[in-house]
Amino acid sequence: MKCPLFPLSAHILPEGRMALRIFEPRYVRMVKEACAEGTGFVICMLNSKGQKELNTHIFPTGTYCKVIDFDLLEDGLLGITIEGINCVTISNIETEKDGLRVADCEDVKVWSCSFDIQDLAPMNERLGEIFETYQEVSSLYETVKLDDPLWVINRWLELLPVDAEQKQHFLAQKDCKKIVDYLSQLIE
Repeated sequence: MKCPLFPLSAHILPEGRMALRIFEPRYVRMVKEACAEGTGFVICMLNSKGQKELNTHIFPTGTYCKVIDFDLLEDGLLGITIEGINCVTISNIETEKDGLRVADCEDVKVWSCSFDIQDLAPMNERLGEIFETYQEVSSLYETVKLDDPLWVINRWLELLPVDAEQKQHFLAQKDCKKIVDYLSQLIE
């Protein structure tokens, strides 16, 4: 499927939520079209080593998202809340007249996870503390799934200040063992 791209330095994964301020005309158009058509767009990570003119500044794994809420902000900008639906591989990026990038996007299962929630302690407990402490994070979610290993791992990968190249490396793995090992070392 052909999808509009929204490149960011932050990333979102399936079941993740993010609040965005939309002000560039190309992205206002993207959001309007997605809402009118009941479709979504792909949040993709920026590759600092890539070239914007060649569209190599966008990493190949992104997340197809849908707008779940919107509001006019006090500063007059459009505020939206999005939710990650599924990961996609991005190819054949084209740039439209207004600068909006669109690409072929194919659903991809990022990794399988055979961990039990007990295997992730204290990772899930620390995530719970973050959700209790930071209202701007917890207010995005109706349900916090601290008993779901994949949900916990995905939220940590979104929240950690790890560069996009490292996140893409983890997403390229076939199972979540490397990310669990990495997170366990950081959290302990």
